[in-house]
Amino acid sequence: MPVLTPLAGDFHHRLAETPGVSLVLFTGPACGACKRLKQILAEQRALFADVHLFEVDAGRDMALTREFGVFHLPALFLFRDGDYHCALHSEAQPERLRAAIDTALARPAEEAP
Repeated sequence: MPVLTPLAGDFHHRLAETPGVSLVLFTGPACGACKRLKQILAEQRALFADVHLFEVDAGRDMALTREFGVFHLPALFLFRDGDYHCALHSEAQPERLRAAIDTALARPAEEAP
């Protein structure tokens, strides 16, 4: 599986069919922090081996960006078994991102935006 699978018009359908944990990263081509986060995810594949990674270009998919209330990039959203779990906030450090995922999954899911 590629490190980041692009999502576009089939966002909800693809996530609904994805079992396990999914992390959706909203990015933009001019976003330096987004590039750094994508690099970390690529370099640390083993740490995120159980997580399906998806990418949304916030500039290309404005409707989805608005739906999720994305105002700053990168923005991360966590799903489990296709259901929305929460917005994920973490420093762009591999161990802290992994800890944030695990902590979030220990809590109940939230209502989707």
